Amino acid sequence: MPTVRFVTSGKSIEVDRDANLLRASIRYEGAVPYKCGGGLCGTCKVFVVEGRDTLSKVMKKEIDRLGQERIEQGFRLACQTFVAGDVTIAWGEEARQRSNDAAQVG
Repeated sequence: MPTVRFVTSGKSIEVDRDANLLRASIRYEGAVPYKCGGGLCGTCKVFVVEGRDTLSKVMKKEIDRLGQERIEQGFRLACQTFVAGDVTIAWGEEARQRSNDAAQVG
C-alpha cells in the first residue's frame, strides 16, 4: 500500500492504490485544506515534495486552475490527484518554502 506523508500536518498514512489524495486526507485527517472538492476553487493546491512520478496524470482542471508553470514546479490539486505509490506533499507556507528551495537547487 502506498504511503502519503503530509509534511504540513505531520501525518503519515497508508492508502489503497489509486486513492484520491484529497479524499484520503479527509478520511484520515491529513488536513489538506479544501472547499469544493471538484477542481474549481484551487483551495486544495499542494506541493509534491517527493513522488511526482507515482501520481496520476495531470488533469485539465489542474492546468486551468494552476497553470502549466505551477504544475511543472510540482503543484497539484489534491482533489484531482490519485496515488499509485509513496508521495510526500506540503501546502500553505510549507509548500511555498519547499518550492522556493527546489527552484534554488534546480
